[in-house]
Amino acid sequence: MPAQPARDYVVRLATWAHDRLQIQQVRRTVFIEEQRIDERDEWDELDPVVTHVLVFDESASAKRDAVGTGRLEPTGKIGRVAVLPQYRGTGAGVAVMRRLLDLAAERGFNEVYLNAQVSAAGFYERLGFRADGPEFDEVGIPHQRMRRAVGKRDGTSAGHDGDTQHPVEPG
Repeated sequence: MPAQPARDYVVRLATWAHDRLQIQQVRRTVFIEEQRIDERDEWDELDPVVTHVLVFDESASAKRDAVGTGRLEPTGKIGRVAVLPQYRGTGAGVAVMRRLLDLAAERGFNEVYLNAQVSAAGFYERLGFRADGPEFDEVGIPHQRMRRAVGKRDGTSAGHDGDTQHPVEPG
């Protein structure tokens, strides 16, 4: 499926207490219904305490409903990144990830990591993530641990060898 033209998105911070229904709606659609992950494996004790983001399509018809979500854990782990199927390839996932990376920088992280589904590893590579270790199974789906240096305020990031690298723009 060819990538759709980029859209304008608004990404905002979200909390489980205030935005639980929208977070759950996106994750239920993507992880439970589409990917058949058991509901017991989707919701965890971190949901009420981590920082979530929600992304909204700026088009007039879709402003009220979230089209994607993700979260940043206190360990620097990015997780539960999900975009509704009809919004994939439109920039919604990139918007979620950029906001989570900004949050990580604001919180003083030098590096973040995530457990990418192998089928999505290319998406994360385009955002500057690199594989770290062997593939593994998580909830019946092949995953790959990936890491990325967190950008500084000037838009650059320190590479693995300490050299400055410009951020990778998705293709």
